[in-house]
Amino acid sequence: MATNLNEDSIPQVDSSSGPFVVAALYKFVSLPDFEQIKPVLEQVCHANEIVGTLLLAAEGINGTVSGPRDGIVALMKHLWADSRFADLAPKYSLSPEQAFIRMKVKLKKEIVTMGKEGIDPNRLVGRYVPPKDWNALISDPDTLVIDTRNDYEYAIGTFEHAVDPQTTTFRQFPAWVETNLKSLPAEKRPKKIAMFCTGGIRCEKATAFMLEQGFDEVYHLQGGILKYLEEVPEEESLWKGECFVFDQRVSVTHGLQVGHYDLCHACRMPITDEEKQSDKYIQGVGCPHCYDSLTEDQKQRFGERQKQIRLAQARNERHIGRKMPPRETTEA
Repeated sequence: MATNLNEDSIPQVDSSSGPFVVAALYKFVSLPDFEQIKPVLEQVCHANEIVGTLLLAAEGINGTVSGPRDGIVALMKHLWADSRFADLAPKYSLSPEQAFIRMKVKLKKEIVTMGKEGIDPNRLVGRYVPPKDWNALISDPDTLVIDTRNDYEYAIGTFEHAVDPQTTTFRQFPAWVETNLKSLPAEKRPKKIAMFCTGGIRCEKATAFMLEQGFDEVYHLQGGILKYLEEVPEEESLWKGECFVFDQRVSVTHGLQVGHYDLCHACRMPITDEEKQSDKYIQGVGCPHCYDSLTEDQKQRFGERQKQIRLAQARNERHIGRKMPPRETTEA
């Protein structure tokens, strides 16, 4: 059986699901030479027509990229050749078009920004729970299930009975824990805490933080929602809705099929077909979530941008601003 650690695990493309492979990957690992890794990684990506974002920091690598299958194979072989990435196991899916516009390799202080010093999943981390065992854990009445993603992600899909911390960035998660969980007397604290996110990186770092705060039984979904939607049959699934992704697909459903959401160019919120029927939806300008808060200058500028997009499409060109990335840097 193929694993995520060889070429055979990278899906074959076909006309029905698209010619591009999307690879979401991360690994917490000591990379003291992360600055030196950047130019070589950029070269490999550009040479293989790969686009997306990769983040490098002393604590590891994180990102999502898209490209032709041969290009993704070349990138993964390059990474696997480094012993520190030998067990790097991406989550793969298919896209009918390039999921990003350009390639960026960024140097960061953290590969996922919590803003708390000393939180190191390489040293202390919660218990990994594979997708096949996740339903049993979150169905246990002694388990508090926490969605560590942001409010706009939670809004379009989450697990049954999951708590929404109502954060707009991952930086706010520690404060939410301080206010809502750490302040509880010991006898009222949840016996088990199960956390999840898109690809596993935020909930993995969150478990390290929770253990630092004195919580004992802390679990997280291995491979994140993406792996769950890939492996757990829809008829057995406890997932409701769609999963927001940080690329041009906007969302995916069970089996990692492209979802039904679009993205507002102004506020970068996921929007439904129903919301696009609103008088406050103007393509490329605004949507019901943001229209009333936009200034007239912003509406004019966004309108001009949309005009340039239409002109580029008429010339059969891809305008660089056709879609904007979501609020935060790529988060697996």
